[in-house]
Amino acid sequence: MKAVRFLEVGGPEVLQYVDVEQPQPAAGQVRIRVAASAFNSADTGMRAGSLPIPVTLPHVPDYDVSGTVDALGDGVEGFAVGDAVIAFLPMGEDGGAAEYVVAPADVLVHAPTSIPLADAAALPSVALTAQQALFDDGGLQAGQRVFIVGAGGVVGKYAVQLAKRAGAYVIATASPRSTDAVRAAGADEVVDHTASSLHEAVSEPVDLLLNLAPIEPAEFAALVDLVRPGGVVVSTTAWMPAPDDAERGVRSVVVFVRSDLAQLGELVRLVDAGELRVEVSRRISLAELPALHVEAAERGVSGKVIVLPEAV
Repeated sequence: MKAVRFLEVGGPEVLQYVDVEQPQPAAGQVRIRVAASAFNSADTGMRAGSLPIPVTLPHVPDYDVSGTVDALGDGVEGFAVGDAVIAFLPMGEDGGAAEYVVAPADVLVHAPTSIPLADAAALPSVALTAQQALFDDGGLQAGQRVFIVGAGGVVGKYAVQLAKRAGAYVIATASPRSTDAVRAAGADEVVDHTASSLHEAVSEPVDLLLNLAPIEPAEFAALVDLVRPGGVVVSTTAWMPAPDDAERGVRSVVVFVRSDLAQLGELVRLVDAGELRVEVSRRISLAELPALHVEAAERGVSGKVIVLPEAV
């Protein structure tokens, strides 16, 4: 089968589009015929060895995947050959940038039926990040105010949708190119971070400050003043600590997304109910994935890119 993998950490040049042996499911595993995998920025850090996530080499990237169950290992229950599934795969093990991948059965959920199966690969880890940041770490409740910095990104638009659905008042930052999308996601106020001071744009204290953007530490620390006493600062920027304000009882949390079947199943339900929109900005072939890593290194990748095993 075809796969993209790297034998050593390094720049995008370590990625190889190669023929490898088709994997076989062990006990408790299933084999998935991949419909698509999804590119995430963390894939570049894992490839470069700059993220503290140990990987087994050689390593196949892309830990978000959708596809069809192709074979079952011993002891697997709840799935049958032919089932359409999605998964947030264990990040240190081989991912979905291949024609087939094996996965623990306990990370799979049945795929949404209202969108193409390939597009469903865009859902798992980013939507789980938004869910866990808002509710598990941020404790967001109906009637509260949340300020989402970096709402124009993929996680940000999921966060806006989920926060608004939960009954929160959502203030979100975006650039001019993503303002309409953030407003369409449900934001009550959209702040153009290229034209306005974020600190001055928020007129009333917020209960939760969610940072999803690579802002400067000093700017991030200044934004904590916007959080009411007893509020929360949550951040996905794992490379720097999230600031707090102990004197006012403002705590901080850095999010590390985790697999959660109940949450992922609920996100699928919301997609099928028309209450959560899955974003796919671009579709590329598996053979184009190394070039996408070059693009990410040189100028960054906007939106959500999914990777299809066959030519696009």
